[in-house]
Amino acid sequence: MNRELIAAIDLGSNSFRLQVGRIVNDQIYPLDGIKEAVRLAAGLSPDRMLDAASQFRGISALRCFNERIRDYPPDSVRAVATNTLRVAKNAPHFLVQAEAALGFPIEVIAGREEARLIYVGVAHTLPNPHKQQLVVDIGGGSTEFVIGKSFQPIKLESLYMGCVSYSLRYFPDGRIDKRGMREAELAAQREIQTITHAYREVGWEEAVGSS
Repeated sequence: MNRELIAAIDLGSNSFRLQVGRIVNDQIYPLDGIKEAVRLAAGLSPDRMLDAASQFRGISALRCFNERIRDYPPDSVRAVATNTLRVAKNAPHFLVQAEAALGFPIEVIAGREEARLIYVGVAHTLPNPHKQQLVVDIGGGSTEFVIGKSFQPIKLESLYMGCVSYSLRYFPDGRIDKRGMREAELAAQREIQTITHAYREVGWEEAVGSS
């Protein structure tokens, strides 16, 4: 096995992703990837328990990933889990099955570490990473806000607001109406107000969105 091949797995609240790449002269070149719409956060009950259906979708996706990377050396693979598995009470039970399906360890990362990894990834795709950037990454269960310059994050936060969690809370029947939209906007404003002052003090030249 060529040790220059690497794989990254993201167990997100909305989708699970596998990205395979090759390192050449300290540069990472993407080769291929798989994205599965698991919607793990949709299976999170009000008392923060993952239901059986969402766990089944997640395990099925990881078995698919295993078929692609099962022969990779352990030090060439990193798998991380984010917001839903940070908050789910039965996450430890799910992770035992998930690691068996994937064939590699899975690390549940903190919100700020998630924000840092997002920024580093986005910075490598920007046409001018040397400007001070605000990167906003909208996930299924959380949204990360990062100010950074070049490849170095300066300010990191992860807020509990995501596309799946807000959809379930404010548009439970799948219909978008004025009342639900207004409630979602007010909830988002309350979350963002907790970081507004500190972020404006640091400042940024450009804003970039990702998901």
